[in-house]
Amino acid sequence: MESKIKYEMEFPIHVSPSLLYQYISTPSGMSEWYADNVNSRGQLFTFIWEGSEEQATLLTKKSGERIKFRWIDDEDTDYFFEMRIQVDDITKDVSLMITDFAEEDEVEEGKMLWENMISNLKHILGSA
Repeated sequence: MESKIKYEMEFPIHVSPSLLYQYISTPSGMSEWYADNVNSRGQLFTFIWEGSEEQATLLTKKSGERIKFRWIDDEDTDYFFEMRIQVDDITKDVSLMITDFAEEDEVEEGKMLWENMISNLKHILGSA
C-alpha cells in the first residue's frame, strides 16, 4: 500500500464558530455541502456521493471546535481527516482548518476537492 502524505489547508469563513460547527459535525449539516447524503449510527458515518458510498469512523469530536474521522479503508493506519475551527484571539476571524492525507499523486486533486466543497459551504453560509 502506498504511503500517504499529510496536507493542511486554511479557509477563512465569515460566520460564528457555533454555526460553522453545526455544518461540520452533524449529518444534516454535512449533507448540505460535503456529500449528497450523510447518515450516522453511533461512531460510524456513511457518506453518499452520486450513488457511491464511503464509510468513516468518528475518532474525536470537541464541541464547537473540531471533528476527526478515519475512513474505513484506512482502518489499520494513522490516516485521518480533520476539520478544526480556529478563531484568531485578536481579530476574532474564523478559519476552517482542514487536515487530510492523500497519496503523493493525489494531493493536488484532494486539495481541489476541498476547495470546491468549502466554496459550497461558504455559499450555503452566505459567507462567499
